[in-house]
Amino acid sequence: MVKTRFAPSPTGRMHVGNLRTALYAYLIAKHAGGSFMLRIEDTDQERFMEGALDIIDETLKETGLEHDEGPDKDGGVGPYVQSERNAQGIYMKYAKQLIEQGDAYYCFCDKERLESLSVNVNGKEVHMYDKHCLYLSKEEVEANLAAGRPYVIRINMPTEGTTTFHDEVYGDIAVDNAELDDMILMKSDGFPTYNFANVVDDHLMGVTHVVRGNEYLSSSPKYNRLYEAFGWDIPTYIHCPLITNEEHEKLSKRSGHSSYEDLIDQGFLSEAIVNFVALLGWSPKGEREIYSLEELVKVFDYHRINKSPAVFDMTKLKWMNGEYIKKMDDEAFYEKALPYMKSVLKRDYDFHKIASMVKSRIEVFPEIPEMVGFFEKVPEYDASMYTHKKMKTNQETSLTVLKEVLPLIKEQEDFGNDALFATLKDYAKKNHYKTGYVMWPIRTALSGKQMTPAGATEILEILGKEESAARIAAAIDKLGNFYEI
Repeated sequence: MVKTRFAPSPTGRMHVGNLRTALYAYLIAKHAGGSFMLRIEDTDQERFMEGALDIIDETLKETGLEHDEGPDKDGGVGPYVQSERNAQGIYMKYAKQLIEQGDAYYCFCDKERLESLSVNVNGKEVHMYDKHCLYLSKEEVEANLAAGRPYVIRINMPTEGTTTFHDEVYGDIAVDNAELDDMILMKSDGFPTYNFANVVDDHLMGVTHVVRGNEYLSSSPKYNRLYEAFGWDIPTYIHCPLITNEEHEKLSKRSGHSSYEDLIDQGFLSEAIVNFVALLGWSPKGEREIYSLEELVKVFDYHRINKSPAVFDMTKLKWMNGEYIKKMDDEAFYEKALPYMKSVLKRDYDFHKIASMVKSRIEVFPEIPEMVGFFEKVPEYDASMYTHKKMKTNQETSLTVLKEVLPLIKEQEDFGNDALFATLKDYAKKNHYKTGYVMWPIRTALSGKQMTPAGATEILEILGKEESAARIAAAIDKLGNFYEI
């Protein structure tokens, strides 16, 4: 059975790249009818951040990436937190096995010596370990241990020949063994390194497919050296391409949208983020781009993951988010939009109607305040806005229309949208005007904007008779400074 894992480190907000790793691991497992596991990799105690575990749990829950086993769901291969596994002595046990086999060794070199190292590799000076402690006698090692000297445990990598490994995305990759450092397996604080714990845990927990970023490609020969030393089967590797910003630089925190939480804070929907992230390095067959998580499970084929870097296109994400907003349940949209409307609208409005106006016109929720703020107060605007070539209006014609419709507005008894539209359409017909010729100056007078989420009569209905009449009267005064009819 296919089994994948998501193994985040609790160091803060979830980077988009980590979310993509979780998503791909989930999709690969579920597409094959397999199992998706959550494991917490907290071996780097210096980077541990309080509250980060809650962020991981909440993010997976919100995105629908529910794990089949993990810290809260025992699948029989726990503990699922590496610090707890370390406390049981799991990693040290396997590190000492490697030492006994001659595949690893104790290293007692201090910081000063390590910083001074420089090795010639294929004509280039490279900072890497020189195997100094590999050649200590058994007696010297035992004496150092007895004296309590700090140590790390290193893998003994071959120095000649090449190592070839296979990745499902990048194919067969050959690496010169002379370039492979004797990486540390156990640190001086008694914790395993990320690389060592990964290999031990993936084997013991039955992981068949390892999904990770392509920055780990260069470490894969070292992982394989460990698998071979233990006599374990090597899992299927699936390395994902780099994610860059629109300037083709690695997506970093400076971009302002590098994490899932950043995007949620900016008004994006979780479902849209998941859909968008799925397409960062993977493409389905055909032209379709909008997929629910359930649909992604059905169509996801990891063989269609691309090698080239994926560009985080904010324009595309906003478009996609707008498509998801349009499909939202009206009441769910209203609840999410209400705080944004109330941030600028302080009077008692029909917020349900305003919400229905903006739903199909926004891409992200923070666009709402700017879009509806005119209901509270007409912004300062230039009288030239009354000129519209398509509607064939200008300041002079607009002044005439506004003066003539103001009494009609004041006399209107039924101030609903349909009744208002009928009144104004009748006025236009009697005066041989096109409807837009009448509606444009009214809408401009009411909103002070060229683009609004609704037409003139819908705005009239929301504002009510008294406020609408006052705004039209103020517009007449403004235009009157230019023309006197």
